[in-house]
Amino acid sequence: MPATPAWPPKSAPRLFVAEPLDVGAVITLDGPQAHYLARVMRLGEGDAVLLCDDKTGEWASNVTHAGKRDVTLTVVGQLRVREEVPDFTLCAALLKKDRFDLVLEKAAELGVARIQPVLTRRCVADKLNLDRARSILTEAAEQCARTALPEIAEPVKLEALLKGWPEGRTLFFADENGGENAAQQFAAHPGPSALLTGPEGGFDDAERAAIRSHAQARAITLGPRILRGETAAIAATALWMGTVGDW
Repeated sequence: MPATPAWPPKSAPRLFVAEPLDVGAVITLDGPQAHYLARVMRLGEGDAVLLCDDKTGEWASNVTHAGKRDVTLTVVGQLRVREEVPDFTLCAALLKKDRFDLVLEKAAELGVARIQPVLTRRCVADKLNLDRARSILTEAAEQCARTALPEIAEPVKLEALLKGWPEGRTLFFADENGGENAAQQFAAHPGPSALLTGPEGGFDDAERAAIRSHAQARAITLGPRILRGETAAIAATALWMGTVGDW
C-alpha cells in the first residue's frame, strides 16, 4: 500500500498572525494574507496552513473557508514551540533603502534577536519606515521557518546608543581600520552581544574614537578587505552565529 502522505505537507504556506494560537482557535485573515492564501496559493477547504504567533511557536491549521476577501482557519495542533533565540543585537548604520532591506532580510534568516538601526555622521539615509521594515522581517522569517520574529527599534544616533549602552552586553565594533580577530573575540566574550557596523562612508575619526573608548566595546576586523556596510553586517552576524550562536 502507498505510504500516507505526511501532514501537514512541507509545502504548506507559513504565516505569522497577531492572534494567540491554541487548539481549536479560529483565525480569520483578510487583506494581503487572505489574497496570498486564496489567490496566489489557491488554497481551498481542508488545505493546511502553518501559523506562528511569535509567542507560543508553530501550529498546524486547516482552511475552513476561502472567500474572495477573507480566509478562515481552524488550529489543529502545535508542531513546534517558539525557538530559543540567541541574545544578539545587530546595530547596523542606516544604508540606502535597497541595501538596508537586504540587511533586514538576511538578519531575520540568520537568527538575529533584535535590530537597532543607527544614525552616524556619514549615513546617506536618515529615516526608516518601521512598518515596511517589519513586513520585510516577517516575510523573511516565514520563508526560513522561524518561529520568532526579530525586534526592530526606531533609529537612534550613535552618541545616544553609546550613552545608553547596557552593562553586561559586549559591543563588537566592526572597524574598517582594523581590530582583533573577530572569531577569537566572539569566542572570548560569549555572553549577551551586539554588533555595530557602519554606513557607506564608514565611521569618521571622532566616532571611531568614541566607540573604541567605550568600556563595553571590542574593535574587530572582518578580514583584509574593506566590506560594504551590508556585507559587513551579514558576514559578521553569520560568523557570530557560527562561533557562539545557535549554529
